[in-house]
Amino acid sequence: MPFEVAETHVAPGSILALYTDGLVEHGDHDLAAGIQQLTDDLAAVGGPGRTLDDIGRSLLTATSDAPARDDIALLLARTRAIPPDNVASWEFAADLTQVASAREATTRQLATWGLDMEDVAFTAELLVSELVTNAIRYAGGPVGLRLIREDVLVCEISDPSNTQPRLRRARTTDEGGRGLFLVAQLASRWGCRYGHTGKTIWTEQPLAAAGARTEQ
Repeated sequence: MPFEVAETHVAPGSILALYTDGLVEHGDHDLAAGIQQLTDDLAAVGGPGRTLDDIGRSLLTATSDAPARDDIALLLARTRAIPPDNVASWEFAADLTQVASAREATTRQLATWGLDMEDVAFTAELLVSELVTNAIRYAGGPVGLRLIREDVLVCEISDPSNTQPRLRRARTTDEGGRGLFLVAQLASRWGCRYGHTGKTIWTEQPLAAAGARTEQ
């Protein structure tokens, strides 16, 4: 179904609450009153020292007095700011010779972050190579590459196409079609999101083991 993209700036530490209407339509409350009540309850219990699990339980307890009209689902997320030094980005033209430049940029940045261990670097280079190649070949340019370092390493590849990537299992006689399958095997998580123009495919690599080796 078509959907509209919107952007909203929120401060670090803010709590986002996504919910179904069963949470706010119950008892004698209409929708507007239920949303206002949920907002007030969230402001009251959503202190910075509380975990999201505790906040979620408090919100659900506050709405349990009256029977719900529908099923209830509640998802909470707390925003965090990423230090600028933990983010690196580049832009490449729609030229397959730029794939090597993307790999080199990834290698240099991982070395700067102290993440040039063989397993992390090799996997990241392979992920970047596959995704940048696919973006240039099927979506055109410019192609954006962004690396984000936290407890995981996030690789984001952006292109101007709105076409949903499809994961498929190539047959032994196929010459292509293995790129996303390889990405899915190498990354701990991966996905696709859309913006005002184009899309971004992202991958995650765990860094816990790499961090432990660095500390030793």
